[in-house]
Amino acid sequence: MSHTNLTTENAGGDLQKPAPLWNPYVAGILLGLTLLASLLTLGAGLGASGGIARCGAVLESWFAPAHVAESEYFGAWGSNPLSYYLVYMFAGVFLGGLISAVLARRVSVQVEKGAAASSKLRLTFALAGGVLAGYAARIAGGCTSGQALTGGAMLLTGSLIFMGCVFAGGYAAAYFVRSQWND
Repeated sequence: MSHTNLTTENAGGDLQKPAPLWNPYVAGILLGLTLLASLLTLGAGLGASGGIARCGAVLESWFAPAHVAESEYFGAWGSNPLSYYLVYMFAGVFLGGLISAVLARRVSVQVEKGAAASSKLRLTFALAGGVLAGYAARIAGGCTSGQALTGGAMLLTGSLIFMGCVFAGGYAAAYFVRSQWND
């Protein structure tokens, strides 16, 4: 569904068009300034997988606290894994994006898919892709946000090679799933 065709109803029942999208160059400059502010204030760049992994440690500790405490991976974070800057960054990005979408009148519950794909298939592929990307991010020691934004800004060779591989892999995988989107 095209976001330019989205409309929302206000309290009086009148249809409203969503706010226009930001200029991508302005948004990119603001993202770069956010990265710079993070590097200057925290001494560390942007990322997401570290915060999500720590949230996962807390969730798992609700069901198997001894296992988490003894885990070589989760146990190293101590008794309060949520006390880490990436957890707050993750929460801030989520809440900031939600508030921005609500203010721009761009919130609608829907499954975006091509006509050839069922909602179940689309959600299954989205979940499988998210789990695979999250697992790979933890093995690699960082997610695409950290690699592309922070590592790319620092011109780290590994980050630049990683992002080239991400794009190549995306194009290769698109061959197998493009039939879902051909309308």
